[in-house]
Amino acid sequence: MKILVYPHEILKSRAEPVRRLDGAIKRLADEMLKTMYKAEGIGLAANQVGELVRLVVIDIQRPPEEGGTDGPLVLVNPVIVAGDGEEVAEEGCLSVPGYGAPLKRFSEVEVSCYDLDGKELRFGAGGLLARCIQHEIDHLDGICFVDRLNPVKRALFRKKWAKILARLEEEANDR
Repeated sequence: MKILVYPHEILKSRAEPVRRLDGAIKRLADEMLKTMYKAEGIGLAANQVGELVRLVVIDIQRPPEEGGTDGPLVLVNPVIVAGDGEEVAEEGCLSVPGYGAPLKRFSEVEVSCYDLDGKELRFGAGGLLARCIQHEIDHLDGICFVDRLNPVKRALFRKKWAKILARLEEEANDR
């Protein structure tokens, strides 16, 4: 499974709700987790691997009291129902390799979603988990974190990104 790189068109597309939790969705979630771990990421949205369904996998390998999880989370049709506070922190993205930037997000969120068994979940998250959930739901809505940068930072990103893309292409050709 390949992670799409910005500005791939699918990354700009809004994902459709999952209508049926079947074997295909469960296999997709499993493959997404494997892909995320291989890329050493902490979150991955289905459109990042070319699937336009509202499915997110997250694994923040930190204790829950530090905003982490006890294991991987699979969120089906996630929605942020409330957000509170704000914090600025560095963000990166598997679809924008080699680039990071500070971004303002809610410091706490309340999320509604389903698990892979169809059980409805509603929970609160803070810290890194809250940031990751917001980042991945943005992907499902066709928004990449660099789209949220202010105009000056976005212009700087474009200059750096052209160089990063050229380097990535060169590395791919050398393989």
